[in-house]
Amino acid sequence: MRTPVTIIGAGLGGLILARVLHLHGIPVTVHEADPSPTARSQGGMLDIHGHSGRLALEAAGLTDEFHGIVLPGRQAIRLLDRNGTVLFERGDDGAGGSPEVQRGELRRILLDALPAGTVRWGRKATGVRALAGGRHEVAFAGGTTAVANLLVGADGAWSRVRALVSDAVPAYVGRSVVETCLHDADTRHPATAKAVGGGTLVALDPDRNGRWLVAHRERGGTLRAYITAPGPRNRFAITQPTGSTGTTGTAGTTVPAGTTAVTTRLAAEYAGWAPELTALITAADTTPVLRPLYDLPAAHRWDRVPGVTLLGDAAHLSVPNGEGANLAMLDGAELGKALAAHPDDVESALATYERALFPRGAEAAAVAGRNPTPQELIAFFTAPTL
Repeated sequence: MRTPVTIIGAGLGGLILARVLHLHGIPVTVHEADPSPTARSQGGMLDIHGHSGRLALEAAGLTDEFHGIVLPGRQAIRLLDRNGTVLFERGDDGAGGSPEVQRGELRRILLDALPAGTVRWGRKATGVRALAGGRHEVAFAGGTTAVANLLVGADGAWSRVRALVSDAVPAYVGRSVVETCLHDADTRHPATAKAVGGGTLVALDPDRNGRWLVAHRERGGTLRAYITAPGPRNRFAITQPTGSTGTTGTAGTTVPAGTTAVTTRLAAEYAGWAPELTALITAADTTPVLRPLYDLPAAHRWDRVPGVTLLGDAAHLSVPNGEGANLAMLDGAELGKALAAHPDDVESALATYERALFPRGAEAAAVAGRNPTPQELIAFFTAPTL
């Protein structure tokens, strides 16, 4: 009988792994801290790359389902300066290499592709310890435990499983992002909706002072924005981040009482920017979410530890750069294929997977976190797509 796999974390990487294992007849259980699939927002738009995310979906046998949730027109790009002047614009003719989907919808098709009961909800891992024979015990909030013959940490930035293989911990990179949303923007905020355009807006200060913002057009006229806030982690009087997105190198904290003051302070830092851009801060319809940015060492790796491995942010956390979710999905697919290719030798499968994982994560981390110039962004947007 093939070795059962225990996955901690039902993010995109963990679910891709579970799906690939299921297709190959390998028993799998996923433990997820959220009490249900709809317990919290899953975030905004994702561009799914041909060299990573789409390959993972092919391995999971979900290409058709993926195409069914692609949002037409969302590959359009606009680059503006702080005054709202268009520096670069590219439409979406449907031929681009990175179709856009909403993260929650992508997660839904992955969950729907697994047998009922595969994901066990409300199972927040609080600790792990090694047992004999390469097995591990996972402790959950509430006092329950599970013993894993093969344990995979897909549990994001603040992974509990990581401690079994590495003493590395995420480090704050010196800036945060504040996430906001504007609803029914075409009617209620037409100038901002026009500035964002049909897909993604990037607005930045050519002086490279660390302040820039990104906004995406979602379904139903919603604009979701991420406003960069350079400076100390506790600058908004929040000293301890809680929760984790699991895929983007961020930990999220909903800003509590004093939201108006936080918004005012952030808007002040963007004083002088075009009002259609600052409206993404001042006119938000949702409570802002502060996401301090963290990363792991770019060359993070570990010696082979029997019976356990990592994927996604647990393995190679870096600041958001468009690769995080795609990389986690590719990790899950590659690990699943390695286990299927070595059904009688789990350690060979894990060694094969990690040999490719380490350079893949290091390469992505090397280009993350830079503060680009407009010229660098234009070069990026006009580069050939894969």
